[in-house]
Amino acid sequence: MFKILDKRELAPKIYEMTVEAPRVAKSAQPGQFIIVRTDEEGERIPLTICDYDRERGTVTIVTQIVGISSNKICAMEPGDSFADFAGPLGRPSDLLDIPLEELKKKNILFVAGGVGTAPVYPQAKWLHEHGVRCDVIIGARNKDLFTYVDEMSRVADVHLCTDDGSTGFHGLVTALMDHLIENDGRRFDHCVIIGPMIMMKFAAMNTKKHGIPTMVSLNALMVDGTGMCGACRVSVGGKTLFTCVDGPEFDGHQVDFDEAMRRQNMYRGNKKTNPETHKCSCHGS
Repeated sequence: MFKILDKRELAPKIYEMTVEAPRVAKSAQPGQFIIVRTDEEGERIPLTICDYDRERGTVTIVTQIVGISSNKICAMEPGDSFADFAGPLGRPSDLLDIPLEELKKKNILFVAGGVGTAPVYPQAKWLHEHGVRCDVIIGARNKDLFTYVDEMSRVADVHLCTDDGSTGFHGLVTALMDHLIENDGRRFDHCVIIGPMIMMKFAAMNTKKHGIPTMVSLNALMVDGTGMCGACRVSVGGKTLFTCVDGPEFDGHQVDFDEAMRRQNMYRGNKKTNPETHKCSCHGS
Protein backbone atom coordinates (compact mmCIF):
# COMPACT_ATOMS: atom_id res chain seq x y z
CA MET A 1 0.00 0.00 0.00
CA PHE A 2 1.19 3.50 -0.84
CA LYS A 3 0.15 6.06 1.76
CA ILE A 4 -0.84 9.64 0.93
CA LEU A 5 1.18 11.89 3.23
CA ASP A 6 0.07 15.32 2.07
CA LYS A 7 -2.68 16.79 -0.10
CA ARG A 8 -3.49 20.32 -1.23
CA GLU A 9 -5.86 21.93 -3.70
CA LEU A 10 -3.87 23.87 -6.31
CA ALA A 11 -6.88 25.27 -8.18
CA PRO A 12 -10.54 24.33 -8.58
CA LYS A 13 -10.70 20.55 -9.18
CA ILE A 14 -6.89 20.22 -9.29
CA TYR A 15 -5.14 18.44 -6.40
CA GLU A 16 -1.54 17.70 -5.50
CA MET A 17 -0.68 14.62 -3.44
CA THR A 18 2.60 13.49 -1.92
CA VAL A 19 2.73 9.70 -1.78
CA GLU A 20 5.03 7.40 0.16
CA ALA A 21 6.70 5.29 -2.55
CA PRO A 22 10.43 4.81 -1.76
CA ARG A 23 11.29 2.48 -4.64
CA VAL A 24 9.65 4.75 -7.21
CA ALA A 25 11.30 7.85 -5.73
CA LYS A 26 14.70 6.18 -5.84
CA SER A 27 14.54 5.59 -9.61
CA ALA A 28 12.31 8.43 -10.87
CA GLN A 29 13.56 10.86 -13.51
CA PRO A 30 11.97 13.99 -15.00
CA GLY A 31 9.51 13.12 -17.75
CA GLN A 32 8.45 9.74 -16.40
CA PHE A 33 5.04 8.68 -15.08
CA ILE A 34 3.38 6.22 -12.75
CA ILE A 35 0.13 4.24 -12.91
CA VAL A 36 -2.11 4.17 -9.87
CA ARG A 37 -5.13 2.22 -8.71
CA THR A 38 -7.15 3.45 -5.79
CA ASP A 39 -8.19 -0.08 -4.76
CA GLU A 40 -8.28 -3.65 -6.04
CA GLU A 41 -11.33 -2.88 -8.19
CA GLY A 42 -9.98 0.47 -9.38
CA GLU A 43 -9.09 1.55 -12.88
CA ARG A 44 -5.44 1.98 -13.92
CA ILE A 45 -4.75 5.72 -14.19
CA PRO A 46 -1.48 7.16 -15.60
CA LEU A 47 -0.14 10.28 -13.88
CA THR A 48 3.06 12.17 -14.61
CA ILE A 49 5.59 12.34 -11.79
CA CYS A 50 5.59 16.02 -10.82
CA ASP A 51 8.32 15.80 -8.19
CA TYR A 52 10.20 13.26 -6.10
CA ASP A 53 12.27 13.24 -2.94
CA ARG A 54 14.74 10.36 -2.84
CA GLU A 55 15.71 10.93 0.82
CA ARG A 56 12.12 11.15 2.04
CA GLY A 57 11.03 8.36 -0.31
CA THR A 58 8.09 10.30 -1.71
CA VAL A 59 6.60 11.04 -5.12
CA THR A 60 4.35 14.00 -5.92
CA ILE A 61 1.46 13.71 -8.37
CA VAL A 62 -1.15 16.18 -9.59
CA THR A 63 -4.64 15.10 -10.63
CA GLN A 64 -7.41 17.08 -12.27
CA ILE A 65 -11.01 15.93 -11.80
CA VAL A 66 -12.25 15.13 -15.30
CA GLY A 67 -14.07 11.82 -14.84
CA ILE A 68 -15.16 9.09 -12.45
CA SER A 69 -11.72 7.67 -11.69
CA SER A 70 -9.93 11.00 -11.26
CA ASN A 71 -12.79 12.07 -8.97
CA LYS A 72 -12.17 8.94 -6.90
CA ILE A 73 -8.46 9.75 -6.64
CA CYS A 74 -9.09 13.35 -5.61
CA ALA A 75 -11.52 12.22 -2.90
CA MET A 76 -8.69 10.40 -1.12
CA GLU A 77 -7.16 12.08 1.91
CA PRO A 78 -3.84 11.96 3.84
CA GLY A 79 -3.63 8.60 5.57
CA ASP A 80 -5.44 6.79 2.74
CA SER A 81 -3.39 4.48 0.53
CA PHE A 82 -3.30 3.56 -3.14
CA ALA A 83 -3.53 -0.16 -3.86
CA ASP A 84 -1.01 0.23 -6.71
CA PHE A 85 1.57 2.89 -7.49
CA ALA A 86 3.59 1.38 -10.34
CA GLY A 87 6.61 3.08 -11.82
CA PRO A 88 8.62 4.88 -12.82
CA LEU A 89 7.38 4.16 -16.34
CA GLY A 90 8.23 5.63 -19.72
CA ARG A 91 11.42 7.27 -20.90
CA PRO A 92 12.96 10.24 -19.07
CA SER A 93 13.14 13.66 -20.71
CA ASP A 94 15.52 13.81 -23.67
CA LEU A 95 17.24 16.75 -21.96
CA LEU A 96 18.92 14.26 -19.62
CA ASP A 97 20.68 12.70 -22.63
CA ILE A 98 22.40 15.95 -23.64
CA PRO A 99 25.92 16.46 -22.20
CA LEU A 100 25.75 19.06 -19.43
CA GLU A 101 28.28 21.46 -20.97
CA GLU A 102 26.32 21.43 -24.23
CA LEU A 103 23.05 21.86 -22.34
CA LYS A 104 24.36 24.97 -20.59
CA LYS A 105 24.87 26.64 -23.96
CA LYS A 106 21.26 26.14 -25.02
CA ASN A 107 18.35 28.53 -24.58
CA ILE A 108 15.55 26.20 -23.49
CA LEU A 109 11.86 27.07 -23.55
CA PHE A 110 9.04 25.15 -21.88
CA VAL A 111 5.42 25.81 -22.81
CA ALA A 112 2.84 24.59 -20.28
CA GLY A 113 -0.89 24.74 -20.84
CA GLY A 114 -3.48 24.12 -18.13
CA VAL A 115 -2.21 21.68 -15.54
CA GLY A 116 0.66 20.78 -17.87
CA THR A 117 2.66 23.08 -15.58
CA ALA A 118 3.06 20.28 -13.04
CA PRO A 119 4.95 17.84 -15.32
CA VAL A 120 7.09 20.71 -16.67
CA TYR A 121 8.25 21.51 -13.15
CA PRO A 122 10.55 18.48 -12.55
CA GLN A 123 12.38 19.16 -15.82
CA ALA A 124 12.87 22.85 -15.04
CA LYS A 125 13.93 21.95 -11.49
CA TRP A 126 16.46 19.39 -12.77
CA LEU A 127 17.96 21.99 -15.13
CA HIS A 128 18.16 24.53 -12.29
CA GLU A 129 19.93 22.02 -10.04
CA HIS A 130 22.49 21.45 -12.80
CA GLY A 131 23.13 25.14 -13.44
CA VAL A 132 21.06 25.46 -16.60
CA ARG A 133 18.60 28.36 -16.92
CA CYS A 134 15.36 28.08 -18.85
CA ASP A 135 12.23 30.03 -19.71
CA VAL A 136 8.72 28.73 -19.01
CA ILE A 137 5.52 30.02 -20.60
CA ILE A 138 2.47 29.10 -18.53
CA GLY A 139 -0.94 29.57 -20.09
CA ALA A 140 -4.40 29.30 -18.56
CA ARG A 141 -7.93 30.45 -19.35
CA ASN A 142 -7.86 32.82 -16.36
CA LYS A 143 -5.73 33.69 -13.32
CA ASP A 144 -7.58 31.28 -11.01
CA LEU A 145 -6.44 28.23 -12.97
CA PHE A 146 -2.68 28.67 -12.63
CA THR A 147 -0.73 25.98 -10.76
CA TYR A 148 2.91 25.69 -9.66
CA VAL A 149 3.69 29.33 -10.48
CA ASP A 150 5.60 29.97 -7.24
CA GLU A 151 7.50 26.69 -7.48
CA MET A 152 8.36 27.31 -11.12
CA SER A 153 9.49 30.89 -10.46
CA ARG A 154 12.17 29.56 -8.09
CA VAL A 155 13.80 27.48 -10.83
CA ALA A 156 13.03 29.30 -14.11
CA ASP A 157 12.13 32.61 -15.75
CA VAL A 158 8.33 32.45 -15.90
CA HIS A 159 6.06 34.17 -18.42
CA LEU A 160 2.33 34.05 -17.67
CA CYS A 161 -0.48 34.45 -20.17
CA THR A 162 -4.25 34.19 -19.88
CA ASP A 163 -6.99 33.89 -22.47
CA ASP A 164 -9.02 36.63 -20.73
CA GLY A 165 -6.10 38.92 -19.86
CA SER A 166 -6.71 38.64 -16.10
CA THR A 167 -2.98 38.05 -15.47
CA GLY A 168 0.14 38.49 -17.54
CA PHE A 169 0.13 38.55 -21.32
CA HIS A 170 -3.35 38.70 -22.84
CA GLY A 171 -3.55 35.87 -25.36
CA LEU A 172 -2.70 32.28 -26.12
CA VAL A 173 0.68 30.66 -25.48
CA THR A 174 1.42 30.78 -29.21
CA ALA A 175 0.96 34.58 -29.24
CA LEU A 176 3.29 34.94 -26.26
CA MET A 177 5.87 32.74 -27.98
CA ASP A 178 5.73 35.05 -31.02
CA HIS A 179 6.02 38.10 -28.76
CA LEU A 180 9.16 36.81 -27.01
CA ILE A 181 10.82 35.84 -30.28
CA GLU A 182 9.70 38.61 -32.62
CA ASN A 183 9.29 41.59 -30.26
CA ASP A 184 11.81 40.83 -27.50
CA GLY A 185 14.40 39.26 -29.81
CA ARG A 186 14.64 36.05 -27.79
CA ARG A 187 16.31 33.01 -29.35
CA PHE A 188 15.47 29.46 -28.31
CA ASP A 189 17.36 26.30 -29.26
CA HIS A 190 15.02 23.72 -27.77
CA CYS A 191 11.38 23.63 -26.69
CA VAL A 192 9.32 21.24 -24.59
CA ILE A 193 5.51 21.57 -24.73
CA ILE A 194 3.13 19.91 -22.27
CA GLY A 195 -0.60 20.48 -22.04
CA PRO A 196 -3.89 19.75 -23.78
CA MET A 197 -3.47 17.97 -27.12
CA ILE A 198 -4.91 20.83 -29.17
CA MET A 199 -2.57 23.33 -27.51
CA MET A 200 0.46 21.12 -28.16
CA LYS A 201 -0.53 20.80 -31.82
CA PHE A 202 -0.63 24.54 -32.47
CA ALA A 203 2.33 25.36 -30.23
CA ALA A 204 4.40 22.77 -32.11
CA MET A 205 3.29 24.28 -35.42
CA ASN A 206 4.52 27.61 -34.08
CA THR A 207 7.95 26.33 -33.05
CA LYS A 208 8.30 24.69 -36.45
CA LYS A 209 7.66 28.10 -38.03
CA HIS A 210 10.46 29.51 -35.91
CA GLY A 211 12.79 26.57 -36.55
CA ILE A 212 12.96 25.42 -32.91
CA PRO A 213 13.43 21.66 -32.26
CA THR A 214 10.48 20.61 -30.11
CA MET A 215 9.42 17.75 -27.86
CA VAL A 216 5.84 17.19 -26.70
CA SER A 217 4.59 14.98 -23.88
CA LEU A 218 1.58 13.10 -25.18
CA ASN A 219 -1.43 12.31 -23.01
CA ALA A 220 -2.80 9.65 -25.33
CA LEU A 221 -5.04 6.85 -24.12
CA MET A 222 -3.16 4.52 -21.84
CA VAL A 223 -4.23 1.39 -20.00
CA ASP A 224 -1.48 -1.00 -18.92
CA GLY A 225 1.61 1.22 -19.31
CA THR A 226 3.80 -1.61 -20.65
CA GLY A 227 3.07 -1.50 -24.39
CA MET A 228 1.10 -4.76 -24.34
CA CYS A 229 -2.42 -3.41 -24.85
CA GLY A 230 -1.68 -1.02 -27.71
CA ALA A 231 -4.23 1.54 -26.53
CA CYS A 232 -1.70 4.39 -26.52
CA ARG A 233 -0.34 3.98 -30.04
CA VAL A 234 0.49 7.17 -31.88
CA SER A 235 1.93 7.99 -35.30
CA VAL A 236 5.25 9.80 -35.19
CA GLY A 237 7.06 10.45 -38.45
CA GLY A 238 4.86 7.88 -40.15
CA LYS A 239 5.77 5.16 -37.64
CA THR A 240 3.49 3.61 -35.04
CA LEU A 241 4.88 4.08 -31.54
CA PHE A 242 3.51 3.57 -28.04
CA THR A 243 3.25 6.49 -25.64
CA CYS A 244 3.89 4.38 -22.55
CA VAL A 245 7.16 2.70 -23.60
CA ASP A 246 8.49 4.84 -26.47
CA GLY A 247 7.48 8.13 -24.83
CA PRO A 248 5.77 9.94 -23.31
CA GLU A 249 7.90 12.58 -25.08
CA PHE A 250 8.12 12.69 -28.87
CA ASP A 251 9.30 15.02 -31.62
CA GLY A 252 6.46 17.53 -31.77
CA HIS A 253 7.06 18.23 -35.45
CA GLN A 254 6.58 14.55 -36.33
CA VAL A 255 3.49 13.70 -34.25
CA ASP A 256 0.20 13.17 -36.09
CA PHE A 257 -1.92 15.19 -33.66
CA ASP A 258 -5.09 14.92 -35.74
CA GLU A 259 -4.96 11.13 -35.59
CA ALA A 260 -4.23 11.19 -31.85
CA MET A 261 -7.19 13.48 -31.18
CA ARG A 262 -9.50 11.35 -33.34
CA ARG A 263 -8.52 8.31 -31.30
CA GLN A 264 -9.31 10.15 -28.08
CA ASN A 265 -12.73 11.13 -29.38
CA MET A 266 -13.56 7.54 -30.39
CA TYR A 267 -14.19 6.69 -26.74
CA ARG A 268 -16.26 9.66 -25.70
CA GLY A 269 -19.55 8.55 -24.19
CA ASN A 270 -18.25 5.06 -23.44
CA LYS A 271 -18.24 4.84 -19.65
CA LYS A 272 -15.88 1.88 -19.60
CA THR A 273 -13.21 3.54 -21.73
CA ASN A 274 -13.86 7.22 -21.28
CA PRO A 275 -10.75 9.20 -22.29
CA GLU A 276 -11.32 11.48 -19.34
CA THR A 277 -10.40 8.65 -17.04
CA HIS A 278 -7.70 6.94 -19.13
CA LYS A 279 -5.59 9.85 -20.17
CA CYS A 280 -2.78 11.27 -18.09
CA SER A 281 -4.90 13.40 -15.82
CA CYS A 282 -2.22 15.94 -14.99
CA HIS A 283 -2.19 17.15 -18.60
CA GLY A 284 -5.73 18.41 -18.61
CA SER A 285 -8.15 18.16 -21.51
